[in-house]
Amino acid sequence: MAGGRPPAPPVLGLTGGIGSGKSEALRAFAELGAATLSSDDAVHAAYARPEVVERVRARFGDAVVGADGSVDRALLGPRAFAEEGGLAALEAIVHPLVGQAREEWIAAQAGAEPPPPLLVCEVPLLYEVGLADLFDAVLVVTASDDVRRARVEARGQDFAARAAHQMPEADKLARADAHYVNDGDRDALRGWVADRYAEYAGPSPHGPPVRH
Repeated sequence: MAGGRPPAPPVLGLTGGIGSGKSEALRAFAELGAATLSSDDAVHAAYARPEVVERVRARFGDAVVGADGSVDRALLGPRAFAEEGGLAALEAIVHPLVGQAREEWIAAQAGAEPPPPLLVCEVPLLYEVGLADLFDAVLVVTASDDVRRARVEARGQDFAARAAHQMPEADKLARADAHYVNDGDRDALRGWVADRYAEYAGPSPHGPPVRH
């Protein structure tokens, strides 16, 4: 309506299995002008809270807390995956705080003057924890198991252990509003992101994503 507040921006959920390339897709959305939220950033902020540090210490021991008093995620992750019930315990500590941070971020972005043209939230376990209905659409970035395994192992992580706690890629693709198989080069992924941006937000004021 003329003179009125612009409509709230669409809110997209971005997900996919470990090693699929979600973070690269999120960066491309940001370059186009979308406001973006990384779950990893939200988790990092949660681990910085003193009460979270103490709950993590109580469950997993002093070894996962560094000399500076912060959670050592490089040590915590493998321990949580290896211990019986460890991952569920860790998620019970962190996920509520991450969910609260996400809701507050969406509300703040939608209330901005003017609001961004598009909001994109990267959520690795979006389907696993039942968050699909929070978004106007869900985008899935995937890749073949061999490609994802190579990417994850190049980071020094255990692909099999982490993938076992995620929904099969085929199930995510069946539920997605749009998906991209990220087995090719980075430019192809960023081209797909530009198409999705145009679909949900219109032409980007910043042009196509920067090629690297």
